[in-house]
Amino acid sequence: MNLTSERIYLRSLKETDAPLLLANTNDKEIRYMTGTKSTFTLEQIQQHIKNLDEDPSRFDLAICLNENDEMIGELSISDIEKDNNKAGFRISMCSIELTGKGYGTEAIRLVLKFVFEELKLNRLQLEVFSHNKRGIKAYEKTGFIREGILRESLNYNGHYSDEIIMSILKSDYGKLEDVTLT
Repeated sequence: MNLTSERIYLRSLKETDAPLLLANTNDKEIRYMTGTKSTFTLEQIQQHIKNLDEDPSRFDLAICLNENDEMIGELSISDIEKDNNKAGFRISMCSIELTGKGYGTEAIRLVLKFVFEELKLNRLQLEVFSHNKRGIKAYEKTGFIREGILRESLNYNGHYSDEIIMSILKSDYGKLEDVTLT
């Protein structure tokens, strides 16, 4: 699996990534953007990473910079259903400072190529909260289409947000202009 673009590459998560993932889950803004309410321990994250090799229904990947191998985010292609040729998707950068620089968009484009050309799936679906404007913009920019809204689905610190369901189909992907990546 060669998932590399101009500035980033994707690789499997490693146990040594656990401390950074723990810090990510404790970042107040990242928690809000992703709607994360649960707390995790380092041991739980390490065990989760160990279990990934045993789960054929998902790919959990680190987003790393080509220039220095720094991990700047992570993503997951999950709940892969071969019978229905579909999967779920989520992505998170390691800090808010890394958002708005195009890294997430670049990572999503790599994932789309992998999902539709390598895994031969037909549908990739995600859920995003209405307050995550940058995330929504990145998803739309990469071809995801809004399909529905679960109104006021998230109550985060006393404020309600809608949950937006988005997907991209293989036929949508085929219509994108810059699907060729190195």
